[in-house]
Amino acid sequence: MALVTVKPTRIDTAIANEIANHTNAGLERAAQTLTWGADEHVLLALAATGWLYIQLRQPRRGPIANHLLAVTLATAVLPHVLKSVFDQTRPDRLTVRGHQRGVPYSGRSHDAFPSGHAVHMGALASAAGLLPPARRRLARAIAVALSLTRVALLAHWASDVVAGFTLGVVIERLLRPFTLERLRRQRPPVSGGRP
Repeated sequence: MALVTVKPTRIDTAIANEIANHTNAGLERAAQTLTWGADEHVLLALAATGWLYIQLRQPRRGPIANHLLAVTLATAVLPHVLKSVFDQTRPDRLTVRGHQRGVPYSGRSHDAFPSGHAVHMGALASAAGLLPPARRRLARAIAVALSLTRVALLAHWASDVVAGFTLGVVIERLLRPFTLERLRRQRPPVSGGRP
């Protein structure tokens, strides 16, 4: 039993009801496929593979690879810790209509808060600040879209996704001074740019 029970807001309930009323099996299958792009297992594998590649092929970019791996590890662990503190029923457990229209069951029934997928995507969106503007915008758009698949699947309330995304941004920013310090010392300051 968790320490804190989180209730969905009226807006959360209204959004979930609209999705349950207007979705279909095709949309749900598409969202289910896309949501894998924000899954912790996939992201951990990609981060570890990328880290190893950078260490072997481009060691000068090591601090960025270290940062991304550290952020991925932190965002994989923290949601599990928080889900042991917070208890919230997933919207997919509260809809019959949605299941008739193709909504699948997701994860453990009381682990809605926060959305772990959104935590990962918030961290990715924040880390995208290290990229050039065009790539940054693309990475952030993908991060938001993948986060929204959790709402479309009724795996999470909209507020779970917003909270998770925000937490991911905070985690990434808190780790930067520790993981990117060596990179800052190597680069001269850039004027007019924004991380």
